[in-house]
Amino acid sequence: MNGRAWLFAANGRLRAPWRIVVFLAAVYCCGIAASILVAPIVSLLYRIVGLRVASDGWVIVAALLGGHYVALRFIDRSGWAEVWLDRVAARPALLARGFLLGALSIGVPTLLLIGVGWLALKPSVHESLVSPSVRVSMFLLPAAFYEELATRGYIFAVLRQRLGGMVALAITSIGFGLLHLENAGANVQSIGLVILAGFFLGGVLLATRSVYAAWMAHFAWNWTMAVVFHTAVSGLPLESPEYRYVDAGPNWATGGLWGPEGGAAGGLGMLGGLGYLYARRNSGRRERKEFRDA
Repeated sequence: MNGRAWLFAANGRLRAPWRIVVFLAAVYCCGIAASILVAPIVSLLYRIVGLRVASDGWVIVAALLGGHYVALRFIDRSGWAEVWLDRVAARPALLARGFLLGALSIGVPTLLLIGVGWLALKPSVHESLVSPSVRVSMFLLPAAFYEELATRGYIFAVLRQRLGGMVALAITSIGFGLLHLENAGANVQSIGLVILAGFFLGGVLLATRSVYAAWMAHFAWNWTMAVVFHTAVSGLPLESPEYRYVDAGPNWATGGLWGPEGGAAGGLGMLGGLGYLYARRNSGRRERKEFRDA
């Protein structure tokens, strides 16, 4: 194999590993630009509305979107549809469906844990619910988006084209789990369940062909734990005014310090969500075709 064949496929397209390398390099460069241009703007907007929230999340989102643009425009010579970030993928119905699926998949198991007494209600800092809820939401919203862009955006699309959807799903789900190794309370069980969460969110992506829908499912999952029930999210203790739900049962079921998503109840919720997605897969394809033809 000569040098050109090592870099390019027979159709003249840059080979998949090099496309990913270019994408990561573009993300790095766009990150430098975003830290200079985006961070001050977001910080100013937050100050204007009175929010004490770091701008880091949106800076990472800007870096990843910039990397997507560079890779799609100059390497792939294609558009946002190739990575399921086009206007069709942003349909309100898809976003609402993703949000509802994410909220129910963790909300129902959490209610079951409360019902059997394995999550206990405890009083917390006496403070208005509104301001902390907005701050936590504005932290979780970009965090969910950049995790989806990083694991189920361009890299997922390249792997899907080269190796098929199921292999791409497995690789990115394992990578998603490994990204959480440094979180407080991480262990074999919690990381295994984060990998399952990768399959769940990847299932949303494949069923809807929308990174935005996967983003909404991811955000709703975290938001339900953090804002509705005031539990830990992936081992991160967030603001919990007025009340919080704490572990009062076996860690294998409740997730312990990790939060409900790190226990068997959260795993069952994700499996239930995957079952729903599997049952809906054909109707989703029909809906997308009808929208494109309209």
